[in-house]
Amino acid sequence: MAPLQTPLCSEIGIDHPVVQAPVGSVSTPSLAAAVADAGGLGMLAMSWREADAIRDAYTDAANATDGVVGVNVVLDESTGVLSPSACLDACLDAGASVVSFSFGDAGPYIDRVHEVGGTAMVTVASAAEARAAADAGADVVVAQGREAGGHVQSDVTTFALLPRVADSVPVPVVAAGGLGDGRGLAAALTLGADGGWFGTRFVATEESGAHERYRQRIVDAPETATRFTDLFDRGWPDQPHRVLETDEVQRQAGHDSDEMDGPSDADQIAQMPDGEPISRLADMPPLAGMTGDVEALPHYAGQSTGLAQDVRPAGEVVVRLVSDARAALADASAAAE
Repeated sequence: MAPLQTPLCSEIGIDHPVVQAPVGSVSTPSLAAAVADAGGLGMLAMSWREADAIRDAYTDAANATDGVVGVNVVLDESTGVLSPSACLDACLDAGASVVSFSFGDAGPYIDRVHEVGGTAMVTVASAAEARAAADAGADVVVAQGREAGGHVQSDVTTFALLPRVADSVPVPVVAAGGLGDGRGLAAALTLGADGGWFGTRFVATEESGAHERYRQRIVDAPETATRFTDLFDRGWPDQPHRVLETDEVQRQAGHDSDEMDGPSDADQIAQMPDGEPISRLADMPPLAGMTGDVEALPHYAGQSTGLAQDVRPAGEVVVRLVSDARAALADASAAAE
């Protein structure tokens, strides 16, 4: 497939302006490598890994592809296994050349990425934040809208935020939140973006670390089936997030904490594959190999859920996104003539 080139592609060294969002614990080396192999930017969430696990995950992904694999570092000190600084050190030690920062001030960290010849991406929620990130040296800014799944920084919808950010900075801009197919990518490019950031769509792929039932729920859910909440805050206090509206979400939302019937919120409800317990309202999504009541865990997903119609290999998703974006752009051009 011929490259679909934008300034983002030139900046990072990828063929297509498709970024796989660093979807927390669901991100796996095989997912990142598959996206990178198809010409997009594969990403690994690193803040919930120990230093050795960070190095191992990046090495596994990088060794599996000739493409580009990036990493994400969350800057909020209230979450994560390591401090942001230690997490960044481990990422750079592993050889990461593209580092994405989110949920905090990236200014103190960008120079460290540039010192190793890397590219710094910064997620923003406003035009003012975008300007501050660019002034601090960010090479790429990611404009995240409120439609996004998982933990959300913004109160503004993606397509209201995107043109404002694109008009505000001289660096490539990536649109995030609510993009689920090639038409969304084409629309983002038309509004000034240089690429699209896809999370929910890549959760529903064969290589993701999501539990089978989690992936299928995304496929089956309509666009109206998510809720913006701060319910699952054990592990990341007070951070808003968007999840599928499961039975557990509806049950919790219908009661005040002092009026809850049934099991205690602190009860163990599921187990990791190694037997580690997971309590109710933990910020851990259902992962492959988990046992117990995985339906009660947070199913992070954006409002693009209605567009993920099947679970397929991640490389095929990239190809489809690009081909459908080309078709949409061609149709728009023809309609304007």
